[in-house]
Amino acid sequence: MGKMYYKLMEKVNSIITHYNHAKYWKMKFKLQSNSVNGILRNYYVYKMKKMEAFNGASLGTRPNGGSHFEGIPKLPHGLKGIIISPHARIGSECTIFQQVTIGIKDYCHERDEVPIIGNNVMIGAGAKILGKIKIGNNVTIGANAVITKDIMDNKTVVGNNRIIS
Repeated sequence: MGKMYYKLMEKVNSIITHYNHAKYWKMKFKLQSNSVNGILRNYYVYKMKKMEAFNGASLGTRPNGGSHFEGIPKLPHGLKGIIISPHARIGSECTIFQQVTIGIKDYCHERDEVPIIGNNVMIGAGAKILGKIKIGNNVTIGANAVITKDIMDNKTVVGNNRIIS
């Protein structure tokens, strides 16, 4: 009964939030790999943007693939307000909570002025990661932290660029 209940609740949640985690990331990785083209590519972008818009999010989805993810991130609260630049790079096994922004620091709009996030990074709710910076592997970023400087591997960051370990 437990497994059936979980499957049912997952389906109900995807109907209510207009977001199906498995379908979204399947389409995202097909766009990233350029394995689809033409009408199907535009359909994928349309479906993904619709899921994002309903949840007040933008994960950098573009017809040319947009933001690059090494693996499927964990989104404990779904898409809920997550904003990611279309040029950002996110490593594998990352956890991204709600209301996170990953993007440019100024209005320069340069492709290379976006963060590069390493593997196994946990980004707390409301965190802002801005500018041309590199976040190392196994980093924990606290809730509402503002990160504008490079962070080395295996660190914990809170507040405004404050490294505590």
